[in-house]
Amino acid sequence: MQISSLLKTITKPALYEPGNASMWEDDHISHQLLKLHLNQECDAASRKRVTIERTVQWIEKHLDTKQKSILDLGCGPGLYCELLADHGYQVTGVDFSKRSIDYARQSGAQKGLPIEYHLSNYLDLTFENQFDLVIIIFCDFDVLVPNDRTRLLNNIHRALKPGGLFIFDTLNPKAPAVMTIPDKYWEMVDDGFWKMGTYLALSESFHYEEANVILQQHVVCSEPDQCSVYRFWTHYYQYSSIVHILDEEGFSVEDTCDDLLPDDGSGTHDMVTFYVARKI
Repeated sequence: MQISSLLKTITKPALYEPGNASMWEDDHISHQLLKLHLNQECDAASRKRVTIERTVQWIEKHLDTKQKSILDLGCGPGLYCELLADHGYQVTGVDFSKRSIDYARQSGAQKGLPIEYHLSNYLDLTFENQFDLVIIIFCDFDVLVPNDRTRLLNNIHRALKPGGLFIFDTLNPKAPAVMTIPDKYWEMVDDGFWKMGTYLALSESFHYEEANVILQQHVVCSEPDQCSVYRFWTHYYQYSSIVHILDEEGFSVEDTCDDLLPDDGSGTHDMVTFYVARKI
């Protein structure tokens, strides 16, 4: 490993410049992510069960008795899908992680829940006029660069029935202060989150204030491999921005909620806003 090359790698990149690695298809990382999804001690990959139950109750308040078909995008191991299916809804889940989908299918079958799961990238959806509600939870909406965001909204609009609902959550302008941006840390471990064997991980966050974007960058180095650079671009949105973005893609904002997440003392509950939008 050349120090000069590493110094260049860890500098602040241009906005939306991609890394050279993706975590979603990595077998080792997907195993770690599944454990985090199911971990009731933290909200690292999914929120805790009590918060999910609270969120589902809030979602159901916006549905009438005729709205029964629900599409969950980025469904992970099916935590929301199972609650909604248990409440009598016809649920379809989509996720890019094979390990998560395999777990979701097995868990749903064991519980006798007729949930339909698809192993797919939600940017490639082909559903048409099929669902009363589409949800995308845990701020997945925020990680999409503008072109992908437009592509996703077009897919959702096409998948919804006339007048269908789109419910999602986003980071709001309080996020940079709560997330302590910028920040940096490092770790050297054997058999950690990122890979098996000894590795050095250099992690840093950057704030692109002009674009309302936070980058969380992780440079993972081990011998003799090339350093793997993981970049997660995360937007935070003002209400007016969301209204404008959704209006351009054929949606109208009907409701918001800023206090749905419980206060755990970290301040993170204040930096997430939930939106309800209707297809127009």
